[in-house]
Amino acid sequence: MPYHWTHDDRTARLELWPYRSLPKKGFVLFIGATAGFLALPLFAVLGSTVLWALLPFLALAVGAIWWALAHSYRTGEVLERLAITEDSVTLTRHDPKRPDRDWSANPHWVRAELHPKGGPVPNYLTLKGGPRLVELGAFLTPEERRSLYDEVNMALMQAGRPQV
Repeated sequence: MPYHWTHDDRTARLELWPYRSLPKKGFVLFIGATAGFLALPLFAVLGSTVLWALLPFLALAVGAIWWALAHSYRTGEVLERLAITEDSVTLTRHDPKRPDRDWSANPHWVRAELHPKGGPVPNYLTLKGGPRLVELGAFLTPEERRSLYDEVNMALMQAGRPQV
């Protein structure tokens, strides 16, 4: 799952990130294979002027694929961090090329809400209880958000218990 919980004495921390279906090594292999397959027709026209007419278009195609995949990686560098203590709940969202957005509230008032329908995505997960309603893990799958809903509620309940 593209999220990870860590717990220490008094804090439960959650980090969420979008799923990556193509790792960096796969990116390099895909670009290499694409360039290789697009270069195959060039062997038939080696030594002719047709080579120079085709070469810019093939290079442009490889460059466009490279740019599109790199852009996808940059926009997918979203990271959400949720910290739950007995004194506060803090959510920080890091988006590429934007300042971090922070939200915090008293854990006594915070509730996780799951909206099976009516949200921008199925099983829309929100935190309510602070100055505004915030979404959590909108980039996760509906099943992951459902599972995360139960885990966040458990962490919020544990934060409200007195420490013995």
